Amino acid sequence: MDRSLHILGSRHFGGADRFYVRLVQALHADGQSVVAVNPRNSPVAEALRPDGIAQIHLPLANSYDLWSLWRIRKLAAAAEPCIVQTYMSRATRLTRLSPHSEIVHIARLGGFYRIDGYFRHAHAWVGNTLGICDYLVKSGLPADRIFQIGNFVPKTPLPTPEERRALREKHGIPGEACVLFALGRLIKKKGFDDLLRAAVSLPLETSGQPILLLIAGAGPEEKNLRALTDDLGLGARVRWLGWQNPEEFYALSDVFVCPSRHEPLGNVILEAWNYGLPVVSTATDGARELIEDEVSGLLSKCGDTEALTARLKTVIAAPLEARAGMGEAGRVVLLRRFSPAAILDAYLTLYRTLLAERGV
Repeated sequence: MDRSLHILGSRHFGGADRFYVRLVQALHADGQSVVAVNPRNSPVAEALRPDGIAQIHLPLANSYDLWSLWRIRKLAAAAEPCIVQTYMSRATRLTRLSPHSEIVHIARLGGFYRIDGYFRHAHAWVGNTLGICDYLVKSGLPADRIFQIGNFVPKTPLPTPEERRALREKHGIPGEACVLFALGRLIKKKGFDDLLRAAVSLPLETSGQPILLLIAGAGPEEKNLRALTDDLGLGARVRWLGWQNPEEFYALSDVFVCPSRHEPLGNVILEAWNYGLPVVSTATDGARELIEDEVSGLLSKCGDTEALTARLKTVIAAPLEARAGMGEAGRVVLLRRFSPAAILDAYLTLYRTLLAERGV
């Protein structure tokens, strides 16, 4: 395959950003010629730096950034023929290629974004869920140019009991605690206030184990959420971790919780399954596509704190074997449908097909 350019304008490091890094890394490791285009000193730029992947840094500003628009067109033309894959709204809006070239522009969407003015000019579209693909069709984009390809997370060995104990000791977490873990940007749609209100009604312990809630993330709601924690009397039962690389916290936890009010996919669910964790999630669009209720996880109604409390009580009270079985069922789904090899092959097949249609 000829060179592919992968363009992301975000300065965050959420699920879409982490997937961008993973896919670029996977293409590079497979021997593909890949260039990452992103803002200088952004989290994705720093994450890709150790791999020696070619990077070009542009402002990719939220305004109408004529400099970035012009540079993207020049970069694509210099690499022609090629694939240009853009991620989310900003990068796609700024990628306006010459209509006379053989370059293929693929817009990859991980959410129900506004289409007009941002995405309609691409040549093909990838949605990472069936729901997003249906949304694209209903928005008037041609169904035969819309492709569903999910996300992947790097395969990780399950942590040993010794590793879990060592990680808990490192982070000052009681070895005997039942640890619930939640992760995400601290914004309203992630539902962390619902989780806190649900946690009020949880028992203090289960089978003699104290119950501890860990929340990793940062964002504009942090001050309000910390204040709510104190108002609810949860100060001793909740630990705010700030923004973290979450791998160690997945590895030391017993249960993962996703309390979002809106989630198109839910990369965090895939990441939790990667560590064999049972998942309790609200029934967002993404979670309903991923989780078979009471098999690979437990679902509760979005925004319903009583329902979330009930589901958390169920998983906390379950025997360890039942928790492990639920986590293993999720891990099986992950390895079957969302393995790195399967997703990489799907993208390479798509690239070859689209280039072949243009006679390249």
